[in-house]
Amino acid sequence: MFPNSNVTLYQTTGKGFLSRGLLILMHLNNNTDQFSGRRKVISGIILGVGLMLLVRLFVLQIADPSYKAFARSNYLRHLTDYPSRGLIYDRNGDLMVFNEAHYDLMVIPGQVREIDTLEFCELLGIDRAAFESRLAQARNYSRFRASVFERQISKTTFAAFQEKLFRFPGFYVQPRTLRRYTYPVATHTFGYVGEAGPNIINNDPYYRPGDYIGISGIERAYEKELRGNKGLRIRMVDVLNRDIGPFQEGRFDTIAVTGKDLYTTLDAQLQIYGEKLMHNKRGSIVAIEPSTGEILSLISSPSFDPGLLVGRQRTRNYRALQNDSLRPLFNRALMAQYPPGSVFKLISTLISLQEGVIGPGTTYGCQGIYHAGGVSIRCRSHPGPVNVVSGIQYSCNTFSSIIFQNTINQSKYSSIQESFGKWREYVQSFGLGRHFGSDLSYELPGLIATPDYYDRIYGPRGWRSQTIISLGIGQGELGVTPLQLANMTAAIANRGYYFTPHIVKAVGSPENKNDQFGLANNIPIDQRHFDVIIRAMDLVVKEGTASFSAIPGIEMAGKTGTVQNPHGENHSVYVAFAPVDDPKIAISVIVENAGYGSVWAAPIASLMIEKYLNREVERSWFEQRVLEADFLTAQ
Repeated sequence: MFPNSNVTLYQTTGKGFLSRGLLILMHLNNNTDQFSGRRKVISGIILGVGLMLLVRLFVLQIADPSYKAFARSNYLRHLTDYPSRGLIYDRNGDLMVFNEAHYDLMVIPGQVREIDTLEFCELLGIDRAAFESRLAQARNYSRFRASVFERQISKTTFAAFQEKLFRFPGFYVQPRTLRRYTYPVATHTFGYVGEAGPNIINNDPYYRPGDYIGISGIERAYEKELRGNKGLRIRMVDVLNRDIGPFQEGRFDTIAVTGKDLYTTLDAQLQIYGEKLMHNKRGSIVAIEPSTGEILSLISSPSFDPGLLVGRQRTRNYRALQNDSLRPLFNRALMAQYPPGSVFKLISTLISLQEGVIGPGTTYGCQGIYHAGGVSIRCRSHPGPVNVVSGIQYSCNTFSSIIFQNTINQSKYSSIQESFGKWREYVQSFGLGRHFGSDLSYELPGLIATPDYYDRIYGPRGWRSQTIISLGIGQGELGVTPLQLANMTAAIANRGYYFTPHIVKAVGSPENKNDQFGLANNIPIDQRHFDVIIRAMDLVVKEGTASFSAIPGIEMAGKTGTVQNPHGENHSVYVAFAPVDDPKIAISVIVENAGYGSVWAAPIASLMIEKYLNREVERSWFEQRVLEADFLTAQ
């Protein structure tokens, strides 16, 4: 049994070892499969994390530029080189507008770190609330692009700030220029420069926040010529915000191009003198060179020092000027629209001559009053009867009313609408009632009523010449600007044509003439009729209503006017040109609430003409009378 038992045990044991071996092999195989699966899982996790990191790096370095911008903004500074605006000269080369350096404090919000805010604010003279507010505005604009933190800091403040700039990372100083004026005159003509608004920035890619642009006057009309082209410098800075040199040796830098200089048509000394004469007066003076249309002086009074609209106080000063009851911001020379009064008789008479309604020898009696239907027009005492020349010489209302009425009532026209429409065309040919299209900003067209205007008020059959007879003496539905009156006078001086009045003579250099206004505008009235009117204007000064203002040694042709003003004293008006045979200057003067044209407007024009032609005034007593006149204090 034993041996059998042993054998059985041996066999059993052998089977056990075999079974165990198989089991162990099977177990090892199972573990190998498990390790392989885990490796796959772990490998997949590692691969996934790596892929995520690669994607993130792609986003950071390529897809999202903000991090790249942030990194670059830490060591690169993009500086705009603002060009100097072009200078402005008068017609004789006298410098009138130039530039002066100032500084803007710039900020890149993404670079701003913990700083001594108290010291920073003390250097700039601001409080902490202003600091926080401005920094928040800069962040809203961009964290990585520079914007203006403080404008137009003084040289003293700049010097103190520059020494401590390294303590304030994210801030740097940007050089700029401000306008300065040789003489405190011609404010409305030059205009002013201000910060470009959102509409301009959105519509013109040249401008960015903080850039300046011409807002009015010459600065506005010639902005593209004056502004030049901005340059760019890329500088490297260290961790202390200190400049350490150009980026890649300035390979990407561009040079600023200075704006072009402008040579205006103004005569600086005449402008200064005219503004002096208009001190304490409301009104305007416009003087034109008839042979070119060049404006010699453009005066609106009251005015103000153009320097008030420059620098950090511009906004406050502008608000004060805007609230001033004298309205110094209002450019009366281009925008005030007055009834022309008796000076309009020059045009009305020329139209009647051209239409053949009257001739040079036509005469009418004057009884001191003229009745037309239910309308009565009074006239001042003068010798009679009157013809074309004496009618102008003594400014006879009766003569002007009769010839206007006869012109409108001509039988060759089928209706009053047609005859009045023709009359209106003549008036407009002198430049009245329309824009000149010149280089003057904010010029208004004035007013000349249309036939439709009267049709709407009275009905197509409800009005006639008596209804509108006040037009014949320059009242009623007429509104003209001082510029238009001066241009009308220049057209008469030229015997039937004018050049568009303009303010810039040359751009870039005196030789580069501004020829866009060199085409003459012809008036459809024969020259022979102008000769008659000029003879009458000559007698106005020699023996008529302007004899008090005659200039010794200079022949001046003129016409006085007194404009009715329902709101107070009448306006004093005068137009003239000289010399009569070779006109060098045509002028209009309006002094509001000053009464008769012969008393104040004519003397001012007389002094202006003497100053321009002789370069000095000898009638000191005459001059002193005008200088001492004050029409503002009593009002």
